[in-house]
Parts: sequence; C-alpha cells; structure tokens
Amino acid sequence: MLAFVVLLAIAFDYTNGFHDTANSIATSVATRALSPGQAILMATAFNFIGAFAGTAVAKTIGSGLVDDQTTTQAIIAAALIGAISWNMITWQQGLPSSSSHALIGGLLGATIIGAGVGALKIDGIVNKVLIPMITSPLAGFAIAFTLMLAIYWVFRSRRRKPMAARFRRLQVGSAAFMAFAHGSNDAQKTMGIITLALFSAGLIPDVTVPTWVIVVSATALSAGTAVGGWRIMKTMGQRVAKLEPVHGFAAETTAASILFATAHFGMPVSTTQVISGSIMGVGASQGARAVRWGVARRILYAWILTIPAAGILAALAWVVLNAIGAQ
Repeated sequence: MLAFVVLLAIAFDYTNGFHDTANSIATSVATRALSPGQAILMATAFNFIGAFAGTAVAKTIGSGLVDDQTTTQAIIAAALIGAISWNMITWQQGLPSSSSHALIGGLLGATIIGAGVGALKIDGIVNKVLIPMITSPLAGFAIAFTLMLAIYWVFRSRRRKPMAARFRRLQVGSAAFMAFAHGSNDAQKTMGIITLALFSAGLIPDVTVPTWVIVVSATALSAGTAVGGWRIMKTMGQRVAKLEPVHGFAAETTAASILFATAHFGMPVSTTQVISGSIMGVGASQGARAVRWGVARRILYAWILTIPAAGILAALAWVVLNAIGAQ
C-alpha cells in the first residue's frame, strides 16, 4: 500500500508539472520573449532547482493540516486520487485551477470521511490555507497593478519599441524566477504527502522530509513540466489580458516574489491563483476593458470549486479503497 501511495504521489507531481507549466511560462511565450520550446526547457530546469529551496511547505502538508497520528495509507491514497482526478478534469477543460488546493482538498476530504472532523487542524487550515488563498491573488493583483503604474511613470518619456525590446530581455529573467518559485512551492506539496505516508507506515520517526523524497519530487515535477500544458497556457497567456513584454515582466516578478515569500513561511498557496491575479493586475493597469472578465470569472469558479470538488472525489475514493480492504 505504501508503494502504491508513493507511485500515486509521483503521478500527482507529474500532473502538477504539466497542469501548472502555464503558470511559469505562459506570459513569456505570449509576449514572445521565449519560444515555447525554450520556455519549457528553462521552466523544467528551474522547477527542479527550486524544489531544493526549502521544506517549510512540505511540513505544513505533512503535519500542519491534519493529525498525522490518525492518517492511514488509505486516506493518503484517496487524497491523491481526488487531486489527480480534479487536475485531469480541469486540464481537459483548459481551466487553470490550483493543483495545490486540489491536493489540500483531497487530503481534507479523505481525512474527514476516514478519521473524522476531529482529525483536522483548524488553525493550520485557516492560517496556512484559507487566509493565504484569499490574500495571495489579491496581493498579486494590487502589487502587479502598482508596479505597472510605476513602470509607466518611470519610462513615460521613452519610446515604446526600444523599451519593449529591453523588457523582452528582462522577461527571460523574470520567467526563470517564476519557474524557480514554482518549483520551490509546488514540489514541496508532494514531498509533504510522501513524507506523511512514510511516517504513517512507521518508516521515519517524525514528519521530516528525507533527501531522496526531495529528489523524487523535483524530478517528477520537472518531468511533467517538460511535457507542457498547452490548453491552460492558452488561457493564461492569451485570453485573460493582452500582454506585452513589460506586462509579462511585471506579472512574473510579482507572482514569483509572493510565491517565494509564502514558501518561506510554509504557506501552500496556489501558483495558479497568484499568477492569475498578477496578470489581471497588469491588465487592469491598461484600463478595466483590457481584462477579459468573462474568462476571469471562469477561473474564479474553478478556484472556488477546487477544494470541495477534490475533497468529494477523495472521499469517494476512500469509500472504494475501504470497501476493498485497503489500509
């Protein structure tokens, strides 16, 4: 059962990679700062490197949201099945939902049905998940909007064409920073769930991430990133707002900074939500009509649905696993 859980975790990490590739490279591809091939190669490399930046988020997933003493292999397996299922549904629809929140929703749903509501750590859920879930995309919108206004003011007397070329070069760096931040944040979720499974099986004394788990998680995320997520990339890069290199630079710099900061404090925020909020912020700096609010509304619906939907799918998975005697 432990081997099955680890394989499921690797599969989730892989789907996270191709599902969230758009988060780190869509804007640089949309503005033609990088070709799709160059962007994916760079994102793959920096996703891998970023995974070694810390383990604070992994510890939150492993022991900060549910009681690790009551967690079984069946609960973890069901959580992963729910998360993977929701990832595939939203990927098929081209919706940039959050893989992070799919995993969290799956873990909460499976825990509630498998161990009871009492196994939830409410303080951790509120402080590490719910509050950052609301504030991080809003911060992305506000900071990106303000950064764009500052850039407009500083370079107000410069000619547009030379500045576009300059920001296209700068965007290569911001895209690399975004990919690094994505790796530092998202790979840790899989590290946390594998570590929780190892602790539940009695193979490690506490929920501390082993080195081999970091390597496996980084590799699976990078492999998924290399495949690419073209459906979601189109939504993120072309349909939310019309982007130029300066907008891509501002959105990526803002989102990567927020992700890096929240990862340091162990908050498993959504890469998708943060970059989406940032893209809307740079779009809004051009005027309210520059943002396609209908597309933004669809993204918002996916955000709202992700945790409960993944939780329900995970609960159903636990019922099936429990019926066949999986523990």
